[in-house]
Amino acid sequence: MHHENKIYLASKSPRRRELLHQVGIEFDLLLLRDAAPRGPDVSELVLPNELPYDYVSRVTQEKAAMAWKVMQMRKLIPRPILAADTTVVIDQKILGKPANQQEAMQMLSQLAGRTHLVLTSLAVQHAEGLVSVTHTSEVSFAALTQAQIQSYCETTEPYDKAGGYGIQGRAARFISNINGSYSGIMGLPLFETCKVLRQSGIFIP
Repeated sequence: MHHENKIYLASKSPRRRELLHQVGIEFDLLLLRDAAPRGPDVSELVLPNELPYDYVSRVTQEKAAMAWKVMQMRKLIPRPILAADTTVVIDQKILGKPANQQEAMQMLSQLAGRTHLVLTSLAVQHAEGLVSVTHTSEVSFAALTQAQIQSYCETTEPYDKAGGYGIQGRAARFISNINGSYSGIMGLPLFETCKVLRQSGIFIP
């Protein structure tokens, strides 16, 4: 494979790396700063009255566009850049990453015994422009006891994940049903990702 059939991934998520490896997409990481003196390169704060769908697609597109600027500033080889963002939504409220055990337990108590939405937006910025897709999946949790919630929140698993759980980890035993894309719930809907990358000039057999 010639060296140009490669992308940049603008994401720190180890799960997104695993998923790209899984389908054989070659990439280099191009990471944005979380906490420069001027604050993060892209703010993940929700705007007043912003709907979850608008929020997740806006943040993702901003990440891809910002990473493209960084690529140009660093004079890196120009390649398509993939950015993504995953948001868990229940009752039209966005659940971010829990800051501590109490927040993680509150989130799981909200999700228990109910169905929520997982929105994963991906954006690819390339020389000709920016392509973006947002995929929605539904995830149903079984009813959970307080003890189950507490023992899960005593692991490290909830803390770097939107909604306070990882489908590919121990939380799998709580999930009674999913409707949508398993990889999308993990952080990158692979079918849509491959489609958008093909449109952006990457050869994927």
